[in-house]
Amino acid sequence: QVQLAESGGGMVQAGGSLRLSCAASGRTFSSYVMGWFRQAPMKEREAVAKIMRSGAGTFYADSVKGRFTISRDNAKNTVYLQMNNLKPEDTAVYYCAASGSWPGRAADFGSWGQGTQVTVSS
Repeated sequence: QVQLAESGGGMVQAGGSLRLSCAASGRTFSSYVMGWFRQAPMKEREAVAKIMRSGAGTFYADSVKGRFTISRDNAKNTVYLQMNNLKPEDTAVYYCAASGSWPGRAADFGSWGQGTQVTVSS
């Protein structure tokens, strides 16, 4: 198991940017596929972005392609989500998660952080 802690959420106006960070501790960070998920009130959790162990490959939900960028620094045990041109519909609690498989379904992600709130005002 790996322990995860997100940071960087907050309130921003539409068109603004935020950078989320997720610090990992425990077992070897570089052995995990990492993902960012989000859940808005009254909506199901959805995968936002995922990144391979080496960072060589990524996955993005259609709704965030061209606006969000996932990256990782295995030396710092950290995964990032750069969010640009934010829209009110991006408002949600954002979670980082770790999986042993690529690209992995949500059920494959066995370790989760506590979440960080992102609120985008119009």
